[in-house]
Amino acid sequence: MSTQVGAKVTPPPVRQRRTFDPRWRWAGPALLLAAAVYAPFQLVPFHVFQLTMVLVYAVALLGLNLLVGHAGQISLGHGAFFAVGAYTAAILLDRWDLPYPLTLPVAAGVAFLIGLALGIPAMRLRGLYLALVTLAIAIFLVPLLKRFEEVTGGSMGLTLPKPAPPAWSGLAEDQWLYFLTLAVAVVAFLLVAGLLRSRVGRALHALRDNETAAEVMGVRLSFYKTLAFAWSAMFAGAAGCVYTWVIGFVSPDSFTVNLSITLLAGLVVGGLGSLSGPVLGGLFVMFVPSISQDVNDAAPGVIFGLLIIVVMYVAPTGLAGLAGRLIKKIPRKE
Repeated sequence: MSTQVGAKVTPPPVRQRRTFDPRWRWAGPALLLAAAVYAPFQLVPFHVFQLTMVLVYAVALLGLNLLVGHAGQISLGHGAFFAVGAYTAAILLDRWDLPYPLTLPVAAGVAFLIGLALGIPAMRLRGLYLALVTLAIAIFLVPLLKRFEEVTGGSMGLTLPKPAPPAWSGLAEDQWLYFLTLAVAVVAFLLVAGLLRSRVGRALHALRDNETAAEVMGVRLSFYKTLAFAWSAMFAGAAGCVYTWVIGFVSPDSFTVNLSITLLAGLVVGGLGSLSGPVLGGLFVMFVPSISQDVNDAAPGVIFGLLIIVVMYVAPTGLAGLAGRLIKKIPRKE
């Protein structure tokens, strides 16, 4: 086969990459926030309460996601820090009559310090050993709370008044509690989003991907492991404080080891390492157990486990990963 000398060769057309206008990056969060603000005016009080609890769990899962999803550590004791925040707020309100807004930074600070104290010895552990240590924390917390009855109320717990809506707001109690929780959740998500975009976030991701390579690059493993543990506890403590506002009651039996396991399962189902994962995980933690109970009162745990298996089979990277794959299939501007 001969070729013609001097013939003009036409190169194949270059396929242009799809572009995405960065201005639309915030469209999704803005629409979601607008829907969140609009929702309590259209729902009955019970459904408003359910959405409030979704936000509470989302804040707790936001902290767990820092530790598990971004730092690559494991924790089966996250419910213990949730309880620390809840009981700190309850004791401050019951014993010292502290104003509600001041209980939030105190509860978050106490949980941070306890997480820091527990994170220092735990930083030398990894994998299964770290999981067992954090599980032990969740196990011994309940009998510890019952033992100091004069402070914690023992098995009977503590009953507290809920924050009353101010007269100028014109809101019902359930709506006021919802907006307080929404404000805390928005601030928490903004803090974590800023943290992950900083040098700290890059260090956490390097720690998660390969500890040896991260150490060679100058990342202080023990320092960032301990901080991730403390930050995770801090957000759990803040969520526990808001939980006390919303429920108006704390009891040791509300913070058993099942809570820690459910929170971890919710995060995995929602999507590790994603900002939307904690929100989806909060929906899972709030609604799936109640759905399981409604389907079969005799075996809610079996149904709960089966639902987790189904979700993991359909979406191995979590619901956030599934949503991301579906969005990528949407035709974009060439």
